[in-house]
Amino acid sequence: MIRIFHDAEAVSLAAAELFAAEARQAVQARGRFTIALAGGSTPRRSYELLAQDPFHKLVPWQKTHIFWGDERCVPADDPRNNALMAYRTLLDHVPIPPKQVHPMVCDQSPQQAAAAYEALLRDFFPDGHPRFDLVLLGLGENGHTASLFPGTAVLKEQQRWVAEVSVAEEGMHRLTLTAAAINQAALVVFLVSGSVKAPILGKLLKEAEDPRIIPARLIKPVDGGLLWLVDQDAARQLRQRKE
Repeated sequence: MIRIFHDAEAVSLAAAELFAAEARQAVQARGRFTIALAGGSTPRRSYELLAQDPFHKLVPWQKTHIFWGDERCVPADDPRNNALMAYRTLLDHVPIPPKQVHPMVCDQSPQQAAAAYEALLRDFFPDGHPRFDLVLLGLGENGHTASLFPGTAVLKEQQRWVAEVSVAEEGMHRLTLTAAAINQAALVVFLVSGSVKAPILGKLLKEAEDPRIIPARLIKPVDGGLLWLVDQDAARQLRQRKE
């Protein structure tokens, strides 16, 4: 499903509302809420809104578990660190128990760090399926999502839940949930805003492009929902009514 909003602020508000609603529903049904956060600039405003009223009081933070969809292998205090952004905009401002926040930590080799995070997830989801209640994702101009980049070996991964990725153009390694893991979620939500995303969004949603070229096409939940929250600028090449 695609929902188109007037601007990026409206997308951010819709994402915050969805976060709160899914959290309450999950806690009521299963006693806890599990979410994998996205990095990048697009979700930042949603996190800021969640840290404020009314969302600050609407989300059952004491029963929420925070994970990440991907992370750069940089120090924890590096401005490029996804977890640092989430702490500064959201997690430092809400009453979530620290033990329920599970950042990806790349303090060893990327391969070891990926294995460690997968072990954490397999312990948390002992039934063999990483069934996140909600996964938030962004969309890169090159079609990547999380750290699933075009042409990388991780795109073929079917068994692992977490993998290391070498991003040549950045000169760094990243950790990422695999498409196989993301596709086990109950709900996956893409947040997309800005005119620079219009070409790739139009191509992704309208053409049968090879997933090796546009990795976001790999995201097809097995037994869950897929929702796109986009603004008018990003949806310029789509024929949808504005909400």
